[in-house]
Amino acid sequence: MNVYEAATKRRTVRKFKQDRIQADILKKFVDAARLSPQGANLQALKYIIVTEKTLTDIIFTATSWAGYIRPTHNPQENERPVAYIVPLVDSEIKNTNYDNDAGAAIQTILLTAYEEGIASCWLGAINKEIIKNTLEIPDKYIIHSLIALGYPAESPEVVKVGEDGSIKYYKDESGVLHVPKRCLDDVLIMVK
Repeated sequence: MNVYEAATKRRTVRKFKQDRIQADILKKFVDAARLSPQGANLQALKYIIVTEKTLTDIIFTATSWAGYIRPTHNPQENERPVAYIVPLVDSEIKNTNYDNDAGAAIQTILLTAYEEGIASCWLGAINKEIIKNTLEIPDKYIIHSLIALGYPAESPEVVKVGEDGSIKYYKDESGVLHVPKRCLDDVLIMVK
């Protein structure tokens, strides 16, 4: 698989098998992320890997899933993520303008995970206070977002945005998640 294939085939997954992910594989994702582009090369991003079941269960309660189809299609107990990576910003290094840094690093994690056959869901609708308290994160760290991980238990499909222009993802009568995406001609303004 090359980078283009990974970037075009990777989809957000919200239902996971309950198979454990080896720690060295999760560390590989963070290792790749640490080499992502970072503004002024400040490298303010830090990470926490969470695999302990009691902690993943608590963190799950601090998440909000699939806005267009929740709560009906939230992951059930036997479909929840088996691991999380928590991207943090060290506020003693950088405390503003870190979203680009985080976005580059998180996309690197998502693609590296996909290459390993591991599905992901990048979550922004999270209760940061619960996560901070659960993981006993020191005050100097800013929780950016959350990456849920596990082996996929669903295979979302890309479809063209409908004639009505709706980009809302949906499940069909068979339970397959469909994710509307705009065509290249719709997003490419010009080539000079």
